[in-house]
Amino acid sequence: MQLIKSQVNSKQPQTARMTIRLFNTLTNAIEELYPSDGEALRIYACGPTVYDYGHIGNFRTFLHVDILRRVLELQGTKVQHVMNITDVDDKIIRNAAAAGVPIGEYTPRFEKAFFEDLDALSVEHPEIVARATEHIPEMVSLIQRLAEQDLAYKTEDGSWYFRIAGFPEYGKLSKKDFTGITDGARVDVDEYDKDSARDFALWKAPKPDEYHWQTDLGPGRPGWHIECSAMAMEYLGESFDLHAGGEDLMFPHHENEIAQSESATHKTLARHWFHIRFLLVEGRKMSKSEGNFYTLRDLLLKGYKASAIRFLLTSVPYRQQLNFTFEGLVAETGAVERLRTFHQRLNNTKWPESAAQPGAAWNDAIILAAGTAKEKFRAALANDLNTAEARAAIFDLVRTVNAAADAGSLLKKDVTAVLDALADFDRVFAVLEDNDAQWTRFALEWAEREGRLDEASPEVRAQLSLSDEQIEALIEERNQARRARNFARGDAIRKELLEKGILLEDSKEGVRWKRK
Repeated sequence: MQLIKSQVNSKQPQTARMTIRLFNTLTNAIEELYPSDGEALRIYACGPTVYDYGHIGNFRTFLHVDILRRVLELQGTKVQHVMNITDVDDKIIRNAAAAGVPIGEYTPRFEKAFFEDLDALSVEHPEIVARATEHIPEMVSLIQRLAEQDLAYKTEDGSWYFRIAGFPEYGKLSKKDFTGITDGARVDVDEYDKDSARDFALWKAPKPDEYHWQTDLGPGRPGWHIECSAMAMEYLGESFDLHAGGEDLMFPHHENEIAQSESATHKTLARHWFHIRFLLVEGRKMSKSEGNFYTLRDLLLKGYKASAIRFLLTSVPYRQQLNFTFEGLVAETGAVERLRTFHQRLNNTKWPESAAQPGAAWNDAIILAAGTAKEKFRAALANDLNTAEARAAIFDLVRTVNAAADAGSLLKKDVTAVLDALADFDRVFAVLEDNDAQWTRFALEWAEREGRLDEASPEVRAQLSLSDEQIEALIEERNQARRARNFARGDAIRKELLEKGILLEDSKEGVRWKRK
């Protein structure tokens, strides 16, 4: 187990409370979400299986969990968020064997990469990260509790299985009809897609030369499903507030979690179940065979910005399927730029203290518009995390305020109200701070270390060939050339920088630059 310090700024002011209503997969209804103990909302979210780099479908799930916890924090609710790391399963054992290394040497690389990718996407870390391999005793204890009730049984090879027929409510989450359950029909793979209900492995006897643990159950290693039940209850108690994950986990993983947990404790495992839908890529299911399978690093090496990827993956509400397109990603890049330009305009312009014409009603209207936008923003998120409506409320405000600024009707007091609304927006969507060049450079350096530099687009390699210090030096040379009226040299420097993806903007305050 690893305690993770949250990235939330504890000095942020507390805001007026709002009640979040969220769809509950278990009840098929939108219900109020609140901490059952009146203190902190206890969340368990299924984390990654660290056998490879995460893809954008994975990160859509983690981003919407991030949106949820940020909204909870915005309303002043404390969060106790636990996420597991699956660092032993069939795929890991297979891949580690192919690489010729023990699983303990194979998985840390991909766990590290996962958290780097979360940081690139501005995803807050959970309070507790729990690794499967560090919780074997808890899993063994849970299996023993099930065995005492004859709900876990041992087979001839030394494996242990859960007896599904002993849990009459099996299927209540996925709403599948399993009335014809056959007692004793077993499946030993960690993941399966079939709708048939079969006894699933709790503890798997080792195959020849396979890494295993010696326990009171016998030698072996845990099945996939038991780890989440054991770790969730270890840190959140036998019954907690919310369980989150992608829709692909609803069956069999979450269904099996419920069966084994509630059979052992006779308590409701999670009061609320939060599932995020799949995404499509260019209208098709993402898969390597389709040639439309992308990790975050793939996209960064193609020249797309981390902030735009975050903005696109959270643009459609979590219960709707998102069609990820490169056209959409370009559009989201522009949307983020508009927001940043607007934010800079508000902060960098010296706005008048009072209206040129006394009694002008326009200025009071701006303060009212900012308050209305903030209210609509919060209401949209409180209504089942409607991220699309929340974004729309802020973009409407941006258009209104830009029109007022262009007309010379924006006052300093108006800007304060608008910045307050914008701060609420960014506490949830987290795209105003521009760290994109840092993460693109990170991806490029990673590709160089991994011998994958050829996967980076020529534009990415070109725009990162100059350090910030080199850019500043060229800008200073351009300034000197212009002062000496050597406009040809000044234009040549601008062209050189543009070819390397550096945009210059001349203003009264001096030259501003940014990477494409």
